[in-house]
Amino acid sequence: MIAEIRSGIAAMSLVCLFLATDLVPCRAAEPVFRRVFGPEVPTGPYKHPACLEELSNGDLYMVYYGGEGEYANDTAVFGSRLAKGTSEWTAPVAIARDPLRSLGNGVIWQAPDGWVWMFYVVRFGPTWSDSRIQAKVSKDLCKTWSDPTVVSFERGLMVRNRPIVLADGSYLLPAYEEKGEDKESVSPESVSTCFRFDPKKPAEGWSRLGSVSSDKGNIQPAIVELEPNHLIAYCRRGGGYGPKSSGYIVASESQDGGKTWSKGIDTQFPNPNSAVDMMKLKSGRVILLYNHSMTVRTPLSVAISEDGGKTWPYRRDLATEYNAFAYPIFFQAKDGRIHAIYTSDQRKVINHAIFDEEWALQGKAK
Repeated sequence: MIAEIRSGIAAMSLVCLFLATDLVPCRAAEPVFRRVFGPEVPTGPYKHPACLEELSNGDLYMVYYGGEGEYANDTAVFGSRLAKGTSEWTAPVAIARDPLRSLGNGVIWQAPDGWVWMFYVVRFGPTWSDSRIQAKVSKDLCKTWSDPTVVSFERGLMVRNRPIVLADGSYLLPAYEEKGEDKESVSPESVSTCFRFDPKKPAEGWSRLGSVSSDKGNIQPAIVELEPNHLIAYCRRGGGYGPKSSGYIVASESQDGGKTWSKGIDTQFPNPNSAVDMMKLKSGRVILLYNHSMTVRTPLSVAISEDGGKTWPYRRDLATEYNAFAYPIFFQAKDGRIHAIYTSDQRKVINHAIFDEEWALQGKAK
């Protein structure tokens, strides 16, 4: 009897392997969700947004900006580490702070040469439209940080999404220019843009390329290079919030490495004026992380394209509770798993989700 059971298990394993490689993937493991930090962490109740990176030694490093509130003057960018093989994040420490101004939108990213870049925003006025982009660099895996360097002195420029490495070896940093003084609406004059950095000529710094304009405005682009110089960007829409401000994720395309962009057009994906992220997976597929709603930041969903964003036949909801799953951002780890991080509970809790590409492929778009 035991031999028969073992034989059956072996047969099922072979069937599963056959299906996974030749027909359809076997049932993938369900996503794993972990609560990282909440109000109990003494960096202020506000913890939003967060960004996560896998370092070359296998550690995970997270940054977020915290304080009393979004427009408070005490906000700083904090960093925390989850060492490889451990289960506890280190106590957050301030890695960027300004004695006179508020900071925001930390972005963490390790470049191919080992440098870890931490981009962030410095707000010079009462609204984000009076911001500048700065950065710090670590050459020892986030143990110590350089003094700040200015990425751009232009007023209203901000960062949100992680850089990508282009086919020519240069780095492309997604950015956006937010205009207007209304804290509850994104001006139609707001545009998405990007910066290019040549690691062979670091003294030249980051140079701004072209911008994406659209009828209602757009910000916070997520950019993917499909082929050399051929880029697509999916952007958060402009406008206001609430059920009367319906709209869609805005898409644009560049054929010259980001120097120029097509006019932004609405995609099929709803967008409640919330951040999105997109990346190219090791399989070549493109994956999108966003809120599948026009009015609220739930559910948090993923969609996958196999043809460079022309069609999106796969979609699954990652988080579905009644909450605001805000500012999601993700990366694919060395082991192939996808790590997403986002905030919830009125921007007071940071959440970490881990899922497989195969899990997302088991959801059919409706």
